[in-house]
Amino acid sequence: MSGSIYGKLFQISTWGESHGKGVGVVIDGCPAGLPLSEEDLQAFLDRRKPGQSQFTTHRKESDSAEILSGIFEGKTTGTPISVLIRNQDQRSRDYGNIMDCYRPGHADYTFDSKYGFRDYRGGGRSSGRETIARVAGGAVASKILHSLGVKVRAYTKAIGPVSIPWDQYNYDEIFHNPLYMPNAEYAQKAADFLSDCMEQKDSAGGIIECVISGMPVGIGETVFDKLDASLAKAILSIGAVKGFEIGDGFAAASSKGSLNNDAFAAKDGKIGKLSNHAGGTLGGMSDGSPVVFRAAVKPTPSIAQKQQTVDKNGTPVSLVIKGRHDPVIVPRAVVVVESMAAITVVDLLFSNMCARMDLLEKFYCR
Repeated sequence: MSGSIYGKLFQISTWGESHGKGVGVVIDGCPAGLPLSEEDLQAFLDRRKPGQSQFTTHRKESDSAEILSGIFEGKTTGTPISVLIRNQDQRSRDYGNIMDCYRPGHADYTFDSKYGFRDYRGGGRSSGRETIARVAGGAVASKILHSLGVKVRAYTKAIGPVSIPWDQYNYDEIFHNPLYMPNAEYAQKAADFLSDCMEQKDSAGGIIECVISGMPVGIGETVFDKLDASLAKAILSIGAVKGFEIGDGFAAASSKGSLNNDAFAAKDGKIGKLSNHAGGTLGGMSDGSPVVFRAAVKPTPSIAQKQQTVDKNGTPVSLVIKGRHDPVIVPRAVVVVESMAAITVVDLLFSNMCARMDLLEKFYCR
C-alpha cells in the first residue's frame, strides 16, 4: 500500500491497524537538538485517546507512546524517530457479523474492490485509530513550532446544529469541557443534543476550527504547494473530514470584492491587514495574519440502528453494527486536525529556507 507517507523535508510515515499489535509512526527530518520525551508525546495522545467522556468509545486504551529511536540524552539526534503505540483492548469478535458485508459510510466496499481483501476488524488500516500515529508526529512538529514562536490551536466550533458565534469564543474554556468547545454554555447545548442522538442510537458530526498564529510572511509556495492547498490536503486526508474552508471560505462566494478584500495599513513600521477575510494567506503564502481554517466532520458511520446494505455477492442484508463507537468523532479529532496542521507548517517552513540567496549567504557565509 502506498500513500502512508506525508511531507517532504519534515516527513511522517504511519503504519499499523486498529486490531493489530499496534500502530506507529516514523518521523524523518526532525533537526538534531530538540528536547523531546515520551511525556511530550503523551500530552497530545491523551487528548485523542478513548474513554474521556460519555461521548467517546469505551475501548480501554492507555495509548502510551514508546520512542524506539532518534533520541539520545533527552534530545533528538537528527535521525528518524520511531514511535510505537500498542493496541491493548481489541474485541475483534464484535466485527464477525460484518465479515462478508459492507457497512454504510465505511471504506469496506472500496477497500475490498481495490485490494480484493480487507481486514474487517474495526476497519483495519482505514480505521480512525490510524490517526493516533499522526498525533504523535504532530506532537514533535508542535514542539518545533513552539521554539519558533508559532502556535497551532484547534477546537470544536460546532456539534450538529449547535455552533458558537465567533464573537462568543472563550479560549480558556476549551480544555474545561469534554467537547473541546470554547464556550461552556454552547458546550452544554451540544452535550444535550448528543445525549438525544445516543438515545436514538444515532450519531452526529460537527466543525473543527483551527488558528495558526505567529506565522512569518511568505510561507508556502505559489503554485502546487500553496499553504492553503497543503493544509487542505493534510486535513482532508483525515478519514472523517468531508469539507475544508479557509478564511471566509464558502461565504466569500456570496460576498463582493469591496467587502472581501483585506485592506493593508502600516503601523509602527510594519505592514499588516485591517481584516482577515482571506484567512491568513494570499497567493498561497502566509500574509502575517492568523491562518484560520475549518474542517467539516461527518457523523460517525457506526451506529446501532438497523441499516440496509449488501454482502459481497450483492445479496441484501439488514445490519446492526456491534462494538464500541463514538457517537461523535469531533472532540477526539480536534488534536488530529491540530497535528496535521503543525506537520504541514513545519514542512513548509523547512522548504522556505532555500527561498532566498541572501538568507542562504547569511546562514552559510558567516
